[in-house]
Parts: sequence; structure tokens; C-alpha cells
Amino acid sequence: MVFEFLVPIEDKVFEFVSSLSSQTIGKKIALHTCDEFPNLDNTSIALITVNEYRGAELENDTNSFNDFRKYFYALYPGNWKFALADLGTIQAGASLEDTYFLVKSICEELHRKNIFPIIIGGTQDLTYPMYRAYDNLDQMVNLVAVDSKFDFAKENGLPFNSYLSSIVVEEPNNLFNFANLGYQTYFNSQEEIDLVEKLFFEAYRLGEVSNNLAIAEPVLRDADLVTFDLMSVEFSHSGNFQTFNPNGFSGKEICALARYTGISDKVSSFGIFNFHNSIKEVSLASQIIWYFLEGYCFRSNEYPFGGKENFLKYIVLIEEEELIFYKSNKTGRWWIEIPFLTNNNNKIKRNTLLPCTHDDYLAACEQEMPERWWKAQRRNLL
Repeated sequence: MVFEFLVPIEDKVFEFVSSLSSQTIGKKIALHTCDEFPNLDNTSIALITVNEYRGAELENDTNSFNDFRKYFYALYPGNWKFALADLGTIQAGASLEDTYFLVKSICEELHRKNIFPIIIGGTQDLTYPMYRAYDNLDQMVNLVAVDSKFDFAKENGLPFNSYLSSIVVEEPNNLFNFANLGYQTYFNSQEEIDLVEKLFFEAYRLGEVSNNLAIAEPVLRDADLVTFDLMSVEFSHSGNFQTFNPNGFSGKEICALARYTGISDKVSSFGIFNFHNSIKEVSLASQIIWYFLEGYCFRSNEYPFGGKENFLKYIVLIEEEELIFYKSNKTGRWWIEIPFLTNNNNKIKRNTLLPCTHDDYLAACEQEMPERWWKAQRRNLL
């Protein structure tokens, strides 16, 4: 049983929980202690910390996970109707590949139990085993990374800044789409930027997203796996002054993106990485997770596409192309239909409806082809 490799929370953290108010998260979450492993039968979401930083050749102060838990447990939940469990920590294996195998195996087992995994800590390359956890689940994967870099590095690339190359190249290739939110051009080579365009992936610059956070909502609504790199946050908000970067998302913006992630009916795993600065980042990481859980509570179960009686259908003609839009009567959210074309891969049938915005519909009415629709069409032909 893969859960046997999870290390329980430390006794001093468990003792801290006993001092909390009965209304806090710490008193409502099921905990993996030295004496007991949580009953997962009715669990909806499982939190796991990963003490693995060799992907960036860093060492972590394990007390940061204790500090994170104390801060997170002391928060008050919203009107949440789901069961939450803290399964403890994955300690670094004998090799980096051993840790990858554990993360992959545990996430895959949680998926099979219909439990949503949230992975916290470690470097961004842990996205790779989270992606590999879908290998045996018979589906294509849409990956969204909130990150200042693309992480396609080739020359002298460590795993934390080259893991996407492995995802794109290695078999089995389950990746249907990759989208980056918040990249900063001066951190990325022109070769990487050109590669994103060549593969018809999506990339949104920091300023573009900060000026209009709503453009991120349909991207996150279409994701299966979402990972946040805390290095994408402005360091005056994250508290990371060791590798200072003046630009990035604000604390408010990154929490809004977390809520969009949680509210997406399709997202089935979430990671928060490059969290290794001890007490300085625990408050931000905790609040990101809180906003994710708040969004998760308000999922509307509109995906996969259900009964059409709850949607308004709009048809727009652009030259000889017929674009079909759907608007939800329940949430007001929009989708655009993608025809199957000539691809016979059964795994991508779930992608026939692409989340979009009202602005995409208005642009189509002005004879402008939605860029996300165009790229999805091209990916379907690759």
C-alpha cells in the first residue's frame, strides 16, 4: 500500500491542534498521526507535503512544513461540505526518481479513490510525477502552470526548470494542452517562447493576466492539473527576499487564481511548489489553499457537458466557419464547441467543448476567430 510511505505529522503539531478553537480547520481536518491513518472512505481532498528539493539542488528546513500546518490549521473554514484530510509528508527517497515514483503512485491511488490530491512543497519539477499519475487513467491531460518561466530549459537544465521538456517528449504522451499564466519574458529564451507557439500551447504574460484576471478563468476551467510556482509571486508579497524579484503576482491575485482553480469542475489535482523559505511563505501558501478550497466548495458540476436544457446556444458565422457557443443559465459561463476533425484518439473526446469568455463570443460576432479555439483545432491535428 503506497500510503505506508507517508510520514505522519509531528507530535508537536498535533499538540498545537489541541489548543485551537473548535471552529478552526485543525479541528475539522482528519490527521495522519503516529497512532492513526485517516479513513479515506468519505474523504474528498487530501493534503500532502513533499520534502524534496534536489530538483533545484536545494535543501529544505523541514520546520517549514510544521509552520505551514500550524498556520493553515488555525484558519477558519468557510461553509464547506466536504471532508478534508492531511496525509502527512513524503520524505525524499534514495534518489530523485524514487521520490517521483512515490508522488506518482500516491496521486494515482488517490485519483482512483476519487480523492483530490493537493501537493505542497518541493520544487516545480514535482509537476512531472503529478502529470504521470494520469498515465493509467485513460485520459488526455491539460496542464496549467502559474509560473514566471516555461521550464523547457535544455542546456544545463536542472529538473526544476526543464521538467516540461520531459512531459512533452517522453512516452506515454498524454498531454493535450499546456498553458502558462504569468510568464515574464526576460526569464525565458526566445527558443522557449517559439516552442510554445509551435506546439500551439497557450502563454499569458504577467501584465496581461494582472490587468484582467478574468482571462485566466476559462484556461483554469479547462485544466486537469494546475501547479503554482511561488516564485511567480512578487516577493514583497511572498516574503522571499533571498532571491528577490520585484515583479510577480500580488497576494490578492494569486489567491484569486487559486479560487478559479478550485471552482473548476474539471481540475483534479493541484500543486504549490518552490515553498522552501520557512516561516516567510507559510501564510501565503496557507491562504492560497484556503481560497482553492473555497472555490472547490462552489463547484457547479457543469463539466463534462450535461443536459443542454440548462444552456443557451449561440451560432456565429465567420466566413465559411460556423462557431457554436453555449452559455450556462446557472453560472453565466461560456463554452465554444470544437468539432472532432480527423483525430480518432478516443481520449480527446472530452475536449469537444472549450471554455471561453463572453468577450470571445463578442469578438466572434465582429468576425474575429477566438485564439484559444484556433489553437485547440491545430493541436487536434498534430
